[in-house]
Amino acid sequence: MKKIKLYFLSLFVIAGIVSCEEDSDTLTGNERTGGLVEVESQLVGYVVGNGNDKKYTAKFSINQTEEDFTSKIDVYKVFTNIDGKTSNEVLLTTLDVPVAPGVQKVSFDFSFNELIKDLKVDGLPISSDDGLLNIGDAWTLKFLSHTSRGYKNLNAATAKVAVGTRFAGKYKVILADSKYWRIGVLTQSAWTGDLIRIVESVDATTYKLVEYAGPFAGPTNTHYFKIDGSGTVNTPVLYKGSTQLLNGWPLINCTESASNMLNACAVSGPQNVVVKDDVAGKDRIYRSYGYLTGSGSVGPREVYEVLEKVVE
Repeated sequence: MKKIKLYFLSLFVIAGIVSCEEDSDTLTGNERTGGLVEVESQLVGYVVGNGNDKKYTAKFSINQTEEDFTSKIDVYKVFTNIDGKTSNEVLLTTLDVPVAPGVQKVSFDFSFNELIKDLKVDGLPISSDDGLLNIGDAWTLKFLSHTSRGYKNLNAATAKVAVGTRFAGKYKVILADSKYWRIGVLTQSAWTGDLIRIVESVDATTYKLVEYAGPFAGPTNTHYFKIDGSGTVNTPVLYKGSTQLLNGWPLINCTESASNMLNACAVSGPQNVVVKDDVAGKDRIYRSYGYLTGSGSVGPREVYEVLEKVVE
């Protein structure tokens, strides 16, 4: 008799669990069929240096049902930095959704200024200087649906706005504009071989030219330069407290070594700047730099280098 009682008690417990699961259904069960957001822009790249008012776009769709259509979507934002610290959660925007049956596509725009508004990390506002962002910082956008049956459904699907950099990528040397001087003598014959260069992103404003210094290849010629928010390029002599070496010799530039850069820094073309191409994406990086030898053929090697981004 005890076994029979235990058996019926077990059935009662199992039935209760199933009942609770059905009652707590939100988006996928029979009770709440509306408000499911299909996020099309799961990853939006935020490009450092494009300006605080540059607009970025996220897209999603809603499958409207006559039983329970979605009237509007609240989009919330939260910021997480590379150290894993998270901001407060704030409403970014509220979007009206067409109520016609079928799949309705919705897009919305936002800027850096709108992303950082009212957000705080450790009690401090996010800086309005996007140059202080780090690669790996990101915003998460969450979607709360309002349906005609009065439900508010927080969707599992989110969008991520990830911090990246515009000027990382593959470049080609524009040979017609690039120049090299060896101890004051223009020596264009040095530009031979592969004219493709790789520029890697180090942080929000720092880049690395991989295994090249002007026309010279080799692992020891990897060096670093910076591009600030105004598009000014700086190739510093010191990087993280150490002198940058090209072909084994100290780097020189237009500001810290002007007396040794009389040719490259006098070129009439753009000097130490980036020129953005917002149509075709073929951004150009203009740099004047070089190195100074202290033995053998003593004297400066100067480079005026023009790199154009390869769009693939």
